[in-house]
Amino acid sequence: MNTKAQEAKGLGPADIGKLALALVVLVAGIVGFYYFSDNPSVPSFARVVGVIVAVVAAMAIGAFTVPGRKLRGFVAESQFELRKVVWPSRDETLKTTGIIMVVVVILSLLMGLIDWLLKSLVLDWLLKLGH
Repeated sequence: MNTKAQEAKGLGPADIGKLALALVVLVAGIVGFYYFSDNPSVPSFARVVGVIVAVVAAMAIGAFTVPGRKLRGFVAESQFELRKVVWPSRDETLKTTGIIMVVVVILSLLMGLIDWLLKSLVLDWLLKLGH
């Protein structure tokens, strides 16, 4: 049983409003990017920065909703689990990669041999029996 407090299910009106505001901010950033594309006084760098600011602002607004809090919790738990992973050393990685490459070459040669044998059997031997 999970000891965490149960959160309310569904989105409340405040969360819907926040998500709508985040969507408006994001759309405004994208529309602004294209709206100012024909204006030579606005450099493209400023347009790109405007879109990045809009995306960051929309994410910040969305982070304070129920789904945003759930996502932040998921990311935090994922980072905690990643600390538990035992990563292989460079030597282990190189040896494993070498073994996999050798196995792939051997299996490719075996598959090619089987293909050649079946082709020879069907095309050269069985089809010549009919003539």
